[in-house]
Amino acid sequence: MEIRFLDAILDAGEQPPGDTSPSEAEALDAYSSIVTSVAELVAPSVVNLRVSRRFRGARAEGGGSGVVITPDGFILTSAHVVQGSDRGVASFTTGLELDIEIVGTDPLSDLAVVRARGAELQAAGLGDAAKLKVGQLVVAIGNPFGFSGSVTAGVVSALGRSFPTRDGTVTRFVENVIQTDAALHPGNSGGALVDARGRLVGINTAVVGPGMGQGLGLAIPINNYTRRIIAELIGSGRVRRAYLGVATGSRPLPPRLARELNRDTGIEVVEVIEGGPAARAGIKPEDLVIDIDGVPARAPEDLLRAMDSDAIGRRISIAIYRNGSTLVVNVAPIELAIGAR
Repeated sequence: MEIRFLDAILDAGEQPPGDTSPSEAEALDAYSSIVTSVAELVAPSVVNLRVSRRFRGARAEGGGSGVVITPDGFILTSAHVVQGSDRGVASFTTGLELDIEIVGTDPLSDLAVVRARGAELQAAGLGDAAKLKVGQLVVAIGNPFGFSGSVTAGVVSALGRSFPTRDGTVTRFVENVIQTDAALHPGNSGGALVDARGRLVGINTAVVGPGMGQGLGLAIPINNYTRRIIAELIGSGRVRRAYLGVATGSRPLPPRLARELNRDTGIEVVEVIEGGPAARAGIKPEDLVIDIDGVPARAPEDLLRAMDSDAIGRRISIAIYRNGSTLVVNVAPIELAIGAR
């Protein structure tokens, strides 16, 4: 009996390759095929950035990753990768190295654009993070610890996250950040987060947790709002914004209000900055923004879109749901003071 049981165990050890069900084998092949094809498509567009910045009278070296977004050399990266830099070098997986110039940085979105001249480059296609779903496969490509062209895969583990950024005395929350379990490490910042079709849906920006490699990373989304930021950085090197002084998030509408407005979500005011335009207008935490200048407000990006340069100094009407009632407040955004000290 014991011999037959041992034989059965030994036989079972030889069987998994042949006994793996077709569906499992096909799933593994499909997964591997997607990651491999995405890596081959996108890796030539991902660069290793080495930058030089002045620190206490001396030069300090730093680096990260970047993604080519136009054939004539515009490269998207994280603002914190190049902030304070005056020069640098972009290295490609082919061995090509090109000098870069800093075109513009926007610390409040943690996005920056640099440019490499002297060669026709392969640009990554831009996707739309607004179409992502939790559980969707994503691939991160960057240069962790300087190891060029490193590829890791995972899933979108959450959407709609936010984290604070700072420029001088100005603090702002980056909204709708993508949370992924693709392994990220120092040097991945500024690198590509792409979907299964190889479209750029995010710029990896942070690793969170008490230490590095905790299985949780964040990426700035590529969507209509951040596309405008990128265009402004390319066009003028800076981003002008209107400032309300609130931190927001998406929140389901109460059932009666949802039926009345024929939509499911609004914008919750999570925090109101003391002394800001919103505070002066009487906006309070837990208010639910449902309308901005007559336009339905469904998600934080709707408010961010409204806070462009045209809104500076212009009175805006905001419809708010509070304690079972709807009221309208008028607020005049000010220009966000970038680099204030």
